[in-house]
Amino acid sequence: MNDLIDTRSAARRFWLLGAVLAGLAVAAGAFGAHALRDLVPPARLATFETGVRYQMYHSLALLFVARALTDHPSAALRWAGRLFVTGIVVFSGSLYLLVLTGLSWLGAVTPLGGVAFLAGWGLLARAALHRDRPPAA
Repeated sequence: MNDLIDTRSAARRFWLLGAVLAGLAVAAGAFGAHALRDLVPPARLATFETGVRYQMYHSLALLFVARALTDHPSAALRWAGRLFVTGIVVFSGSLYLLVLTGLSWLGAVTPLGGVAFLAGWGLLARAALHRDRPPAA
């Protein structure tokens, strides 16, 4: 029973985070297109847009994880969701801060978010591969 409650709670959290982070990606995209366009060089604007794009992709992935958890609860899915959130914060967040502050050392942090994204996708694939297998005895 506790596993069912934990799964529902995780699904609800990922659904909420996916929706909120997708909305924030839209807002960040509008900010970049309208406010930043005249303030930063085109290369930095392109960097900002990369952050927005990856935030949106992985926000949608969170919504998928939330839905998948309701039908196929698994630790791999829960970890995939956690890693997608981590990736958004680290990858997209570091790109936003890099563009807004000019702190070039943030570029060294960005790949850590990319690794979180890749690990999340790997766990999503693992969950799909093990979905219909009976539990080990």
